[in-house]
Amino acid sequence: MKKVSERFLKYIAMETTSDPKLAEEKKPTSKGQLELGKVLKKELEDLGLKASINDEGFVFATLKANTDKNLPTLAFISHMDTSPEMYGKIENPQIIKYEGGDIKLNDQRSIKVDQFPQVEKLKGLNLITTRGESLLGADDKAGIAEIMTALEYLIENPEIIHGEVKVAFTPDEEIGTGCDTFPVKDFGADFAYTVDGGGLGELEYESFNAASADVLIKGKSIHPGSAKNTMINSMTLARKFDSLLGDVRRPEHTEGYEGFFHLLSIKGDIENTHMEYIIREHDRKRFEDMKDEFKTYIDFFNEKYGEELVTVEIKDSYYNMGEIIKEKMEIVDYAKKAMENLNIKPLISPIRGGTDGSKLSFMGLPTPNIFTGGMNFHGVYELIPIEHMELASKVIVEIIKEVSKDI
Repeated sequence: MKKVSERFLKYIAMETTSDPKLAEEKKPTSKGQLELGKVLKKELEDLGLKASINDEGFVFATLKANTDKNLPTLAFISHMDTSPEMYGKIENPQIIKYEGGDIKLNDQRSIKVDQFPQVEKLKGLNLITTRGESLLGADDKAGIAEIMTALEYLIENPEIIHGEVKVAFTPDEEIGTGCDTFPVKDFGADFAYTVDGGGLGELEYESFNAASADVLIKGKSIHPGSAKNTMINSMTLARKFDSLLGDVRRPEHTEGYEGFFHLLSIKGDIENTHMEYIIREHDRKRFEDMKDEFKTYIDFFNEKYGEELVTVEIKDSYYNMGEIIKEKMEIVDYAKKAMENLNIKPLISPIRGGTDGSKLSFMGLPTPNIFTGGMNFHGVYELIPIEHMELASKVIVEIIKEVSKDI
């Protein structure tokens, strides 16, 4: 049986960064995702499963039931892409037995305990880290490796009774478009779990409601020597607009269920400035209020200057999957009990972001999220303990056992 770490190291050596600029043009948005999908299809077939990959990069497989009991069909899902915030390929990861203290990545960068105090809890474990030049890719290649390892274990241990188990590996999750075309009906699962969480024990069934907001500001360029009462500097308006949102509701000042406005980028000159925001809030009413507030500030500027200088396009991205999953909490209980069976303390908290499950739940497939074991995603300080990957794979098997005994 292959080790979960062996699979993980193979997958992270493949570059699968998704590209938000191509989100409306093609799927998957990067060739590497399709290449990884083909590798996964072959590995699933080598395990004896019927597997497929479609033109959009979705990989599907089914482990057939080994019992006549009337059991629900459950599924496990992970995404193949890595964050476009940073290059997503690593060929020379560092594997260390952690004995405490700072972790040196290269001559310039270290994972410092005073900045990442949670690392101290990993003493005695074998850690896979970057070399300080790229992200690691545990989000979400760790999830893929854990699902694959769990499948192999079930196949090699047929005495474990289970119903039909579905698997899906998806593209472009990191840019929010991955599951827009997921064929939920054809997939045929009653419920699913994304294996896409962070540290040991994380179990999440609530996510943000999310929207994007593109703000365009027009100015008037006049020679500065004669600009008085005539020039309108779009960059100055952009600064004033952003200040109306306040300093508190920003990612760097919020936690838990608190929502935020987040300025992702600002590009401009005197004539034109473009600002990209995301809006996040767990409560649906407050989410709608935040979008309305955004529009109110736009109207304020246009009324003040007597013309339409500021425009905005707001698009909803996904909604809080808790609205759906709260009507089917037994699937959360399966995961909770599975962790407890392995002496893992379930850490139930809201996702301060979204997963494929945020969309899938509203598409008819309730999908909470379980941990992979990774930490510090989307950057050079990312790491994952091998032992926690192994436990995540065991949790998958335990969930299947819990579902099988519940009928």
